[in-house]
Amino acid sequence: MRISEGGTYERTDIWREGKWLDLWGVVHVLSGISLSYVIYFLKFDSVAALVIAALLLIAYELWEAMVKIEEARTNRVMDVVVGLVSFVPTYLWLIPVLTPEQAYATFALVLTVNIIVSILGWMASRKAAVFEENMRIEYRKERERVQRGIKRLKERRIKKRARSLTPDGVGR
Repeated sequence: MRISEGGTYERTDIWREGKWLDLWGVVHVLSGISLSYVIYFLKFDSVAALVIAALLLIAYELWEAMVKIEEARTNRVMDVVVGLVSFVPTYLWLIPVLTPEQAYATFALVLTVNIIVSILGWMASRKAAVFEENMRIEYRKERERVQRGIKRLKERRIKKRARSLTPDGVGR
């Protein structure tokens, strides 16, 4: 965490939001792959599968915006693109060549990794949010302390000037 030139707090951890891509892209890749398995198991044809996947990935990004998850617009678009880029080859070329047992096993593995990585990212984000709030509190306290010190210095200067003036208002 650091304070930018503009006075805003910027996260510097590996889970921070990027302008185009960030580590959350891994979660979106895994989500696209997981989604491809679910839609494949439900036996949708290719066009319907692609439309459903696109709508679900877009809906998720809209949900993120509604709950005020701060992201650059370009990052939101890339999250959908990355999800679709991982969805298409998995749905069209990987799953069809797997046996049902292999498909269920790889789905379970990918979904498990997806959940673990998501939880780790969420925990890091919560930790960063708490740290940021504590930094803001400390910054406010320090700013108030400095302002009180400046006020005391001004008051002393005024008192000193007042003492240095003679009763007729002329300096000694």
